[in-house]
Amino acid sequence: MLDFIKNIFAGGMGDIYLEAILLTIKITLLGTGISYLIGIPLGILLYGTYSGSLFPNKPVNAIVGFVVNILRSVPFIILLVMTQPVAKAIVGSKIGDDAFIVYLVIAAAPFVARMIESSFKEVDGGVIEAAQSMGSNNLQIILKVIIPEAKPSLLIGSAIAITTILGYTPMTYLVAGGGLGQLAIQYGLYRFNSQIMYVSSLLLIILVQIMQEVLNNIAKKSDKRIRNN
Repeated sequence: MLDFIKNIFAGGMGDIYLEAILLTIKITLLGTGISYLIGIPLGILLYGTYSGSLFPNKPVNAIVGFVVNILRSVPFIILLVMTQPVAKAIVGSKIGDDAFIVYLVIAAAPFVARMIESSFKEVDGGVIEAAQSMGSNNLQIILKVIIPEAKPSLLIGSAIAITTILGYTPMTYLVAGGGLGQLAIQYGLYRFNSQIMYVSSLLLIILVQIMQEVLNNIAKKSDKRIRNN
């Protein structure tokens, strides 16, 4: 067993794996963070404009919902090809890690928006009505009532989002990016080195499990319903 582990990290492979892990984490966290910066306002808009909500507006809800649904329905690999001019305009290149983050955000932001909308809709309407009766405006209700009440659901949603985005990262090889996915495919699959391919895949699975567990545990600790039971 020890000999097998030594062979895995022989020839400087340990440094290569570490670099790939760090790059994968960087791409995942940046992609997730920017997706939430865009997805949160979209989610609030979707929630607030639906019929019977805080500021109902059927045309706005229909237009935003249509755009979100279109982007969500396009497979990531096709979206990556279709949005290359967008990446070129934003980061100056259609390839590389920065360009791939742009593709991730375009794919993930609509997904995040729908999850946020869904989490907000789980909040008890009675709590919102109570806040309205006390004279709270829409912004105060969203910031001080809906978001705190939806916090456990939002955290669980973030665990789903970050692991989904992490699952997209192996496609960096399509645009000359790096990370564990690129390592598994370029150095493992294409060079017929099954050891590199399997180890890279295993490291990717471990990263997914760690991120999922950490966020799920945070969500459980923040859920008042669990603490009160």
